[in-house]
Amino acid sequence: MAAAAEERRLATVVESWQGRPVLVVGDAMLDEWRFAESERLCREAPAPVLTLRRRISAAGGAANTAVNVSALGGRGVLVSPVGADAAGDELHDCLDRAGVWDRTVNQTGRPTPVKRRMLAGNQILLREDSGEPDEALDDDGVARLLTALHCATEELRAASHGQPLTLVVCDYGLGALPRALRAWLVANRDRYATVALDAHDLADWRGLNPTVVTPSFAEATRLLARAAAGFGSSGRTPAAAGDVHLDPLAEPTDGPSELVVGAAPGGAGGRSADGFGAVTGPSGEPTPGEDRVALTGDGLSVTGAGVTVNAGAGEGVDRAVLAESRLAELHAHTGADVVAVTLDTEGAVVGGPDGERRRSHSTPVPASHAVGAGDAYLAAMTLALAAEASLPTAAQLAQLAATITVSDTGTCVCRREDLLDALGAGTAETGHSTLVDAEELTALVAEHRRAGRSIVFTNGCFDVLHPGHVRYLTQARALGDVLIVAVNSDGSVRRLKGPDRPVNPVEDRTALLAALACVDHVVVFEADSPAKLIEAVRPDVYVKGGDYPPEMVPEAPLVRRLGGQVRTLGYVPDRSTSAIIDRIRAQSVTPTIGKGTGRPT
Repeated sequence: MAAAAEERRLATVVESWQGRPVLVVGDAMLDEWRFAESERLCREAPAPVLTLRRRISAAGGAANTAVNVSALGGRGVLVSPVGADAAGDELHDCLDRAGVWDRTVNQTGRPTPVKRRMLAGNQILLREDSGEPDEALDDDGVARLLTALHCATEELRAASHGQPLTLVVCDYGLGALPRALRAWLVANRDRYATVALDAHDLADWRGLNPTVVTPSFAEATRLLARAAAGFGSSGRTPAAAGDVHLDPLAEPTDGPSELVVGAAPGGAGGRSADGFGAVTGPSGEPTPGEDRVALTGDGLSVTGAGVTVNAGAGEGVDRAVLAESRLAELHAHTGADVVAVTLDTEGAVVGGPDGERRRSHSTPVPASHAVGAGDAYLAAMTLALAAEASLPTAAQLAQLAATITVSDTGTCVCRREDLLDALGAGTAETGHSTLVDAEELTALVAEHRRAGRSIVFTNGCFDVLHPGHVRYLTQARALGDVLIVAVNSDGSVRRLKGPDRPVNPVEDRTALLAALACVDHVVVFEADSPAKLIEAVRPDVYVKGGDYPPEMVPEAPLVRRLGGQVRTLGYVPDRSTSAIIDRIRAQSVTPTIGKGTGRPT
């Protein structure tokens, strides 16, 4: 009974963050997965010959954090520089499919970062990184990013219906957050009620005073090592005596897109009085052995990283114990209320501003299953804190979100439905038919409202269902918890489209729509406008297809008066009912040569 009550309490928190406005800023990248098979060795070298079988792409970095925010039920908006290249186009598609508000800024001549992983089975054989910018953003690029940042903040505020805004900063050292953007974020900190920071170099953000930081054990180690050594903002010049913080507005040194364990950069260091010390060493991708942690006689050593920690706890000390012992210093050095030190397959250690601590655990999985799990953790932790959940609750939900995403190979994304299912509160099985009439729909909507679910509503003829429709409806479903599709009756279609339409009767059209996994309820309406249904449903989001602005949607004033928002989703080129019907008719009237019968060829 107690366990069931706890699951219901956690599910209530997940329901409460529905629609929370979250602005994600930082380094976006594209994850590419190439799945291959190998049955023989190469003649030229003792290496396997790979045959590519499948390729998938996914949002990575800050983009995957935004995808997780949206998938978990928040309203994710991404601001980031993206290259005007093929990888950038794929990244835009990934964001579009996930329902993220894409406010990225194309940067001509600056490539989109890509991580390409080649796998055989579940084993990653190699990773190729490309497109990492070698040069800083030019003045025009910085100016356009600042404009996008300001406009996205105001746009999100206008659509939030009074809900406080949340900011997530993802700084992975790829140049998306130059000095001017960091200065703007620090100066405008009070625009956001909750601020989450995930950065390879946390010290560069000391002035932001974030609500929560989520360093890996390695990133926390590097921060404390640099602070103990007394390095300045660039890591090259010793700071003033007693000043262990780095300038939040200084340009960072170049950093890796993924850092497992980093060395204390620059200068000679020594062991500090409390056992945290730094020695000379470069920052960058780990050298062999740099990602290993080993117990030593006097504590814990991060091998190859130039950082050694004396935990002073004797035998049996581990990373969790060490991280917990240094939480107070991490609070002081980052200015954060909550510090969550992630420990990969060992879970996380989380500390609050009042000294409250929480230890969470995870299950070891292959490395190919855990890519992006930290993004799911960050998104869930941020949403929970934004919903004013307690620290133990936020830590538990964040760990659960990360854990349930690692069941398969690929970039991790946690969906709200999966999180609720894990809590025994899933919404997939309602016991109701997908095809409903107006009266049944009203009762179902009331039930969904009581459960805290958001309603997405769209309407159309859907005469000949095609891939454009499927993509459109999938994108619409990603904007909320329940998708209702209102379908024009046969008489309504004739009045709108002409006497030769519809091609398919309403029974066939609704049956096909009801068979789509993204559609929750289908209802038929007789009028030319769905206005009465909109008034009955009062949707949170009303969606129409087209390349025109929401202001041109006839139903927009009604939806907004009822408290909803209007979104338009672009059609897939060359995928329209009219074009398909025209092609069919063009073929059907072609006579058989020499027969003169007019029969189809």
